[in-house]
Amino acid sequence: MVEIRGYEPDDLDALYRIALATGRAGSDASALYRDPRLIGHVYAGPYATLFPELVLVAEDADGVAGYILGALDTRTFESRQEAEWWPALRRRYPDPASVPSGHRTPDQQRCHRIHHPLRMPDAIVADYPSHLHINLLPRLQRRGVGRRLVERWLDLAQAMGSCGVHLGVNYANRVAMEFYRASGFQELDSPVPSMSQAIWFAIRLNPSPTSTGSR
Repeated sequence: MVEIRGYEPDDLDALYRIALATGRAGSDASALYRDPRLIGHVYAGPYATLFPELVLVAEDADGVAGYILGALDTRTFESRQEAEWWPALRRRYPDPASVPSGHRTPDQQRCHRIHHPLRMPDAIVADYPSHLHINLLPRLQRRGVGRRLVERWLDLAQAMGSCGVHLGVNYANRVAMEFYRASGFQELDSPVPSMSQAIWFAIRLNPSPTSTGSR
């Protein structure tokens, strides 16, 4: 049995572990990083800390092994990251801007993102203001858990007022691309120059007239 439930503060370390274990185009990135928490600082921690109501986890008998998280309004997320999340990390991790981009280690690449976070283009955010990330450990993959997580999260975002959701996929992660297509997402033409290795997908939602949210 796999239970999908809302996030609890004690789940944070599991989110970080899963982010690392899936951080190499869906496979384990543990061997790439000297600091095993860096990838979680970018892709898990800010969501769980700033928007815990939009985090769902998948738990089996051995513990939390998957999650989906995101933000209802990407611009609000970016602003709150800048004010509440990045400052402490910037004091902890130096900016490797002096190291040419092609020579940065994976740790330095994540540190650079902490100091120079991605801002999504207006062309994407205007129509798809929300965004999400989903990761599953191998033991939960190909069991329908990912589809359940996406459906639950999209229902939640729609009920909160979102009219559309976008996400990025590493171009090497072909399995993930097929998963998102099967889940109703469509590939976008709009590029994100600072993330040239990503393919961008989106899906439109129909918020109810009584909902309040990003649109």
